[in-house]
Amino acid sequence: MITKSLKACLSRILTKPATYDEPMASHTTWKIGGPADIFVEPANEEEVAALLFLAKEEGLPCFVLGNGSNLLVSDLGIRGLVIKIGEAMSSCTWNANQVRAGAGILLPVLSRVAALRSAAGLEFACGIPGSLGGALGMNAGAYGHAIGNLVTKIGLIEYTGTRQELDVSELSFSYRHSSVSGKQAVICWAQLQLETGNKEQILAEMQELLRLRAKNQPLEYPSCGSVFRNPKDRHAGLLIEQAALRGLRRGGAMVSLKHGNFIINLGEATAEDVRVLIAQVKRRVLEYCGIELLTEVKEAGEFIPD
Repeated sequence: MITKSLKACLSRILTKPATYDEPMASHTTWKIGGPADIFVEPANEEEVAALLFLAKEEGLPCFVLGNGSNLLVSDLGIRGLVIKIGEAMSSCTWNANQVRAGAGILLPVLSRVAALRSAAGLEFACGIPGSLGGALGMNAGAYGHAIGNLVTKIGLIEYTGTRQELDVSELSFSYRHSSVSGKQAVICWAQLQLETGNKEQILAEMQELLRLRAKNQPLEYPSCGSVFRNPKDRHAGLLIEQAALRGLRRGGAMVSLKHGNFIINLGEATAEDVRVLIAQVKRRVLEYCGIELLTEVKEAGEFIPD
């Protein structure tokens, strides 16, 4: 229950006021999702720590949000406290080619800042529509590269309020997974090590990658990016296309005609539309080639059991 006392505590903690019954469709790249009970955007680590302490004291469940890509929020919304790590926690501090970046910075922004400093290594991330914090949680990558390969240190705050700095020796990264993803913690920043490069060459490579994305992906529609993980030595999108599933539709959600691994929101898609469509694609690909596709998508909120 959201009491006057709880609202007063949040008001004292936060620089930017909390909002209530906030539509999560406004905070996901799929443009899908019901209301969050309490939605907050902390301005710094001190506010994050205070919010986590308050949530523990009040028995509020917490959900941490980045840019809302690779995320499907229930039509019923999210109960408790949604903590968005966004623009207020996106500053960067550079030391030659090493950068300590706030978890709220968007990958396209960080990759361009790096390019303008002639720092190479983040070119692959120029078109990934996620924040650094979210990318670290799932070891986001593209074109044979992944963010985990650049990490030297991560700073986080556990739900208990304990602050930690984890060195690369204490971290592990694999395909679409990292050792921090299962922690009850908020990633606040990361330190990345890049290399010296040629600014013009870096910018040219990024421009080419963006051109390829625009050519091959349905960027004109809301989506979460790739829905399914690539099976070993195979491409999920190609398997979906070979199973003749492009254009498969449920309500306002459709498997893209442009790329099989994208489910797009045609305008009025619900989370239930997407869930049903994902299940149909998995079943039909399994029937077609015997491969069970696994999703990259994280679900949040209250879903009706299958």
